[in-house]
Amino acid sequence: MELFSDWMGTGGGGQAIGRYAHYLGGITWIGLLYFFNFIQGSAFAEMSDGARGEALRKITWRTLWWFRWAAMLTWVSGIWILAHNRAFGELMPDYWNTSAGVGIAFGALLGTTMAANVWMVIWPAQQIAIGSSVKVSEGGEADPEAPAAAKRAARASRVNTLFSIPLIFFMMWPSHFAPAFGDVNMGGVGLGPSAGGRWTLWIVFLVIWVVMELSALGKMGGYDNGLNKLVLDKHQDTIKFGFLITIVLYLLFEIVT
Repeated sequence: MELFSDWMGTGGGGQAIGRYAHYLGGITWIGLLYFFNFIQGSAFAEMSDGARGEALRKITWRTLWWFRWAAMLTWVSGIWILAHNRAFGELMPDYWNTSAGVGIAFGALLGTTMAANVWMVIWPAQQIAIGSSVKVSEGGEADPEAPAAAKRAARASRVNTLFSIPLIFFMMWPSHFAPAFGDVNMGGVGLGPSAGGRWTLWIVFLVIWVVMELSALGKMGGYDNGLNKLVLDKHQDTIKFGFLITIVLYLLFEIVT
């Protein structure tokens, strides 16, 4: 069967299946992320406590199962794709120095951070918040940790939304933009960004990534610090800043390449 030919090749069946899983997982994961941030959050603000609690137990709880496992599938299949692209092997020692490699590295780091936020922050915090809602519905006392857990989950979910915008851009980077930035292996005519250019790109990217992630996790003055209020309080602002980050990084590629 053609699908299973050249299983470990860069254009073989393993690559095709990995990409198919990556697309399915990514669509599901990011789609549910946007549902939580753009629809559920606004709807919950208009609900009574009772209605919100019932929605948490009957809708959010079920949705979180698909959400976290879609994140896992997306991350695992992404590593699978990189392995089949020889990005970790000796056949492509200079891959990470090309504009395609830098762009994919940005996307991979953002995706890994987002998946970690899902499994290590959002899911544990939501278990506390939803568990408290279940207790109240059964006539028990609310968990005093529930409000803080809900805030923690909300901030992590919102920073994932912020990161998702440049993530998607840089995941499509190799096929659509890398040739224009000189990558010979992507059909370009040069060698991509210089060493100094790569340093500039990485420094700017890492500053944005570290500051926003630490801020969202409450490590820079708590969950309600000024930066979080500016970027993460309203999903409309999160979208704007997500596009701003994407544009800044893209323009840097233009400047240093």
